[in-house]
Amino acid sequence: MDIKIATAKISKYAVSKSGDTVEIIERPNGGLSVVLADGQTSGRGAKAVSMMVVRKVIGLLAEGVRDGAAARAASDYLYMEKMGKVSSTLNIASVDLKTKTVVLTRNNPAPTYICHGDQLNILKTDSSPIGIARNIRPSISEIELKSGLTIVIYTDGLTHAGKRKGEPMNISGAMQVALDVENPSPQEIADSLLAHAMRLDDNRPADDISVVVIRVDSEEVDNVRRMSVSLPVEHL
Repeated sequence: MDIKIATAKISKYAVSKSGDTVEIIERPNGGLSVVLADGQTSGRGAKAVSMMVVRKVIGLLAEGVRDGAAARAASDYLYMEKMGKVSSTLNIASVDLKTKTVVLTRNNPAPTYICHGDQLNILKTDSSPIGIARNIRPSISEIELKSGLTIVIYTDGLTHAGKRKGEPMNISGAMQVALDVENPSPQEIADSLLAHAMRLDDNRPADDISVVVIRVDSEEVDNVRRMSVSLPVEHL
């Protein structure tokens, strides 16, 4: 099997800094973790918050701390630093090669989409952002790692797309359109969802938007690990 991870993100219209931060790291015992945080509001302040959260989480994961414990520690740390006045959403998705599962840790009211074959499931159990109180616990799910599995995680900017025009985004419908393409790559799925949200907002996104897609393929692999990053720069 080949596990591929892709992201697509954009900042709120007319705001230079995205309040979303996403990082991908290798786990000390094998596998990968994706950490996505969305700081409260937008701009530089929100970016500082999301970066603080993500750095705290990846530091703990690198030491072998379990995902749920890392999320709780990051929440308590943010609460202490900001005295409970600033919140952040947090998602951790970990591919564990020992258990052959994907562990999804979520402190985000926005649901997570899981697709396998024609079956589309939505994880939408109650989940609170971190930093607003002590001892906030995440919602944790574990999913078998198997060929054809697709997982989509996103920040609430995707949910808000189109709302100011009275045409809120149908994420389930947009997901189905993206998946109907023959063997889409995770980058194609992420780009498709982001592009649809942008169209609904007339290419002026009302909020920061980040989409993370994890996809498991059955194709033969050569044991080479690869990563590709694209960063647009307006002015040099």
